Amino acid sequence: MSEQRSKADHDRWQGFSTKAVHAGFDPDPQTGVVNVPIYASSTFAQDGVGGLRGGFEYARTGNPTRSALEASLAAIESGTYGRAFSSGMAATDCMLRAALRPGDHLVIPNDAYGGTFRLIDKVFTQWGIEYSVAPIADPAAVREAMRPSTKLIWVETPTNPLLNVGDIAAIAELAHAGGAKLVVDNTFASPYLQQPLTLGADVVLHSTTKYLGGHSDVVGGALVTNDEELDVAFAFLQNGAGAVPGPFDAYLTMRGIKTLALRMERHSDNAEAVAEFLSGHSAVSHVIYPGLAEHPGHAVAAKQMRRFGGMVSVRLAGGIEAARDLCSRTEVFTLAESLGGVESLIEHPAAMTHASTEGSELEVPADLVRLSVGIEDAADLVGDLEQALA
Repeated sequence: MSEQRSKADHDRWQGFSTKAVHAGFDPDPQTGVVNVPIYASSTFAQDGVGGLRGGFEYARTGNPTRSALEASLAAIESGTYGRAFSSGMAATDCMLRAALRPGDHLVIPNDAYGGTFRLIDKVFTQWGIEYSVAPIADPAAVREAMRPSTKLIWVETPTNPLLNVGDIAAIAELAHAGGAKLVVDNTFASPYLQQPLTLGADVVLHSTTKYLGGHSDVVGGALVTNDEELDVAFAFLQNGAGAVPGPFDAYLTMRGIKTLALRMERHSDNAEAVAEFLSGHSAVSHVIYPGLAEHPGHAVAAKQMRRFGGMVSVRLAGGIEAARDLCSRTEVFTLAESLGGVESLIEHPAAMTHASTEGSELEVPADLVRLSVGIEDAADLVGDLEQALA
């Protein structure tokens, strides 16, 4: 169902916002409802043995609300197949199990998300999977990290939390030359700012909890691809392992997608203002934001992204104590994990989201603070940081 609907949507509409608002669901012919209903049913009546009405039998296998979300996800990522999961980590787990077998090898960023690293390092290595780390901003280093057994290159761009930028087209080319697949975690950029499948990636992954849902009220994940064989594997694991979103979760995520373009423009506007303010502050030793001309990945980001997003990281001149102090003093920025919601958040990655990387090659600097810049008034955000740094 999701494949047919997304293909039709691609044919009908070219604009991103039109797809975001309409893809996945047409007004119901009987009632005229313009918004996708929440089909709160675990089971579906059949027209005779094996006669599935609308293709649905049991909600773990498929649900109309989830199918609508999956079609929307495929459309906004310019993909053919979309699969929704109960969390971003559930999508990550499915991706790894679909692509890798004992003895296989993958390459991950040297500053990957802590949860991704933890799953690979603590779980998949027990099953005979090996991994290497590489700075994804350097395609030559990624190539050097590959082996004959490399089956997957895992890229975040921008990365979490150091906001490094990988050249998706260049890495896709070297991955395919080595017989590997490229998966891009597009969570930080969102489909509005960046479309990895159009740049050569094989799979796009999202924590839909973040910018796609956008309101800090739902947890979810997604995989989108044009590769039918991979999608068959995703569908089998999605059903067989059962890490699927409920219909209300799917509804909330789809509702968030409708305003994604508007929100990402505001997130980007505000992040630019915050980055500019912090760049001139004496308490800050380094501002990390791809939109700044001095960012080493600025040119690549400008090439493959529509804008530079809502995430800003900073290193404090006063070290770890200054970083912790900043996190405790903000009033508009809320001290919390996660990101991508309408409200601004602040966190200390070394002690929070990336604590699992301590002592590893991926350990993050102790003086680093990560900001998820929301859609509030920019003057209030800047003012809040100004008083917190005073």
